[in-house]
Amino acid sequence: MTYFPKRLSAFLVLLLGASAFTAPTLSLPTDLAPFSLTDNAEMVYTLLDAKGKKIGHITQRVVLLGSETNKKGTLTTTTALLKSGIYDAKNRLVRLQDLTYAAHLDTSFTDGMAELPPTALRRFQGRIFDYQPVRLAWPNAPTVGTTLPDGGALVQVSSSAVAIARVQAMLHNRRVVSGPAPITTPAGTFQCYKVEAERDLTTRARADVAMRKVEREVTYYAPTVGIVRTEYYERDKLREVKVLAKRQAGQ
Repeated sequence: MTYFPKRLSAFLVLLLGASAFTAPTLSLPTDLAPFSLTDNAEMVYTLLDAKGKKIGHITQRVVLLGSETNKKGTLTTTTALLKSGIYDAKNRLVRLQDLTYAAHLDTSFTDGMAELPPTALRRFQGRIFDYQPVRLAWPNAPTVGTTLPDGGALVQVSSSAVAIARVQAMLHNRRVVSGPAPITTPAGTFQCYKVEAERDLTTRARADVAMRKVEREVTYYAPTVGIVRTEYYERDKLREVKVLAKRQAGQ
């Protein structure tokens, strides 16, 4: 029986594909993985309207832990690939997507693609999409009053012959305003930092023509758990809440 070291096995899975080679998932120390995620860990978020009525849910499961190195070989980042599904109030699938979380040194990163609303590209069905995600940084021990880098997603929409539009969902002016402080959800009570940001949703067809919507986004996150609660405000009125309902370690 041929033995493959774990790092070689993970490399062969990425190179040949899971169907061509079966190997153990790469195991990483939990203090190195993004938000201390483990293989097969599951997170469920409940989506609520301003009155607290359930309007859907999000299910996320870790399917692969790994790492990536920059071209110069000077920076190694641990990663977690998540399968993420958004469901409406009747449990119908709205969007299924892969998200890649990452971690380096004292900071975890979420995938900027998660910021793109499911309806953002609906009017461009059948077009060509060039996705440009920008990861969002969540430090393990941020200083209250500091700013965090922008992040989100940019999408270039094209036909086979011409560029059509540029769609973006970006978080700007991200500020750590308080924390850590306890936040209680159905999944438990967690020590969280509070981060406020401007959520810029823009569709630009030409340089002088754009449809823009700016909201306020308030996020509570725990460094060893991840996003615990997110509130979306439109013109200072609460529009929607995403709250962690379940976080279960992998089997």
